[in-house]
Amino acid sequence: MEAAAARIAGRVRRTPLLPGLPAPGLHRTGRGLLLKAEHLQYSGSFKLRGAANAVLALGARRMVTGSSGNHGIALARLARALGAEVTVVLAGGAHPAKIAVIKALGGRTVRVPGGVAERDARARELAEETGAVLIPSSDHELVVAGQGTVGLEILAEAPDTETVYVPTGGGGLLAGVCLAAYGHPVRVVGVEPAGTPRYARSLAAGHPVRLAPGDSVADGLRGQQPGAVPYPVIRDRVDDLIAVSDAEILAAAALLRRRGVEAEPSGAVALAGAIRAGRGSGAGTCVAVVSGGNTKAALMAAAAAAPPSRTHCTT
Repeated sequence: MEAAAARIAGRVRRTPLLPGLPAPGLHRTGRGLLLKAEHLQYSGSFKLRGAANAVLALGARRMVTGSSGNHGIALARLARALGAEVTVVLAGGAHPAKIAVIKALGGRTVRVPGGVAERDARARELAEETGAVLIPSSDHELVVAGQGTVGLEILAEAPDTETVYVPTGGGGLLAGVCLAAYGHPVRVVGVEPAGTPRYARSLAAGHPVRLAPGDSVADGLRGQQPGAVPYPVIRDRVDDLIAVSDAEILAAAALLRRRGVEAEPSGAVALAGAIRAGRGSGAGTCVAVVSGGNTKAALMAAAAAAPPSRTHCTT
């Protein structure tokens, strides 16, 4: 993870911890609840960290990935900067504005029916058929190490942190933060949408379980099953998992907006979990990771600002 931090330093922004956030249900002293501002990342989300670490470490020139959107945007941005090629496989529920940004950056897109499992299976097939390097959105050692630099930065800037709340989809960010927290007296809490609690159910069952395709306003957190790489890390190191409803997610996003933080629903999930867990809590500094700011308005602006791209193909 420390090697990842050094590798990606020139490509990834070291995002700030924003000041304490007063919110209904949060009763804390000290520095209160801080926000790790990954919505300010160059690609609009934390996904750039894992993508950059994998691409730079592997020297990839032709890449394939399955993505809900933000990982695809990160890879397309990297590919443009490096003169590489990327094909992004998206499931039917992918956000049209995220697809538009991937195309504007020169990425090729492939649409498939079904959910995340079908999307990722098609990405693996394309990688095998074309000889391209598969860069998963979370289920890869290099991706997890890159995502974990979020945790390294939090603990470097706020070593007194008591709890970190982490949005959880594929699990790459949560696993990375768990590893970054090793040896520190800090609790790591994963926050899942209530409709897709794949890690909570897997830990309860004692093995990874696959859920049917689910729906949530948090479009980036609709994974159906834990990844082979993140699962054992999360199983052994996470302190708690919390599920939050769509209503709680939207309320957290609205609260962030009132504070001048434009977060997409997936980016507000950790705050929703902190609010749910924080009722009646005592002293201590806590951090919620605002994992993405790719709202519709931000995506439209990003697509419009992208330089003219080479021809892309869409299936």
